[in-house]
Amino acid sequence: MKIATYNVNGVNGRLEILLRWLKEDKPDVVCLQELKTEDARFPRGALERAGYGAIWHGQKSWNGVAILSRGSTPILTRRGLRSDPDDTHSRYIEAAIDGILVGCLYLPNGNPAPGPKFDYKLRWFRRLHEYAAELRDLEIPAVLAGDFNVMPTEIDVYKPERWLDDALFRPEVRKAYADLVAQGWTDAVRHLHPNERIYTFWKYWRNSFERDAGLRIDHFLLSPMIAPWLKSASVRRKPRSWEHTSDHAPVMIELEVPKREDDA
Repeated sequence: MKIATYNVNGVNGRLEILLRWLKEDKPDVVCLQELKTEDARFPRGALERAGYGAIWHGQKSWNGVAILSRGSTPILTRRGLRSDPDDTHSRYIEAAIDGILVGCLYLPNGNPAPGPKFDYKLRWFRRLHEYAAELRDLEIPAVLAGDFNVMPTEIDVYKPERWLDDALFRPEVRKAYADLVAQGWTDAVRHLHPNERIYTFWKYWRNSFERDAGLRIDHFLLSPMIAPWLKSASVRRKPRSWEHTSDHAPVMIELEVPKREDDA
């Protein structure tokens, strides 16, 4: 099974890019972030014609997350994180697909830091910690994928000294990510590529992509049950080179899912 995460940076504005990539890479499951559209304008029809069922949690002009499944419709299990009824941001959606629980998230950026936006980011991270611990305790195959807006270590950012005060790299955020992994989750890309500089995001300016001056902020976390199934993890850099594309590249993992008894 191939599962991908892609901050599309506007699903309607980049729909042609998204469809082109889906046709080329043929992922089985896709987590999308930054839809930047209200629910009624989500391009369900175009995705269905491309062979993908979808569930989504949109928001006008901002945020928004969706999960796509090739040849089927994901079974919605959760929309939004608990414990803060006043949080109206569309940042989490979850589905059951072929026996795997897939959580798609778009963690707050948090800039400028310090400040209210950074405080919100840390609160959201704490809520994610609480829920992730619940998922881990269920002992089920689960994936948390998306734009975490965190560079976990210095190897995950070009010229880390320039990012010391940024909300994506501040010590509090890096510790929050490390504590999440320490619950028992596996960072798929770093697990298979422990010492390699790998980036998933490049700013549009100063030829950042051409210079490979990027950040790794799009991650896959795998529960203990599913981690042994991991076979590959890669950044699909090609779509980032296309015109009018997102500033993120898709990231994809491949799992070797054991056959269930009822499939034998």
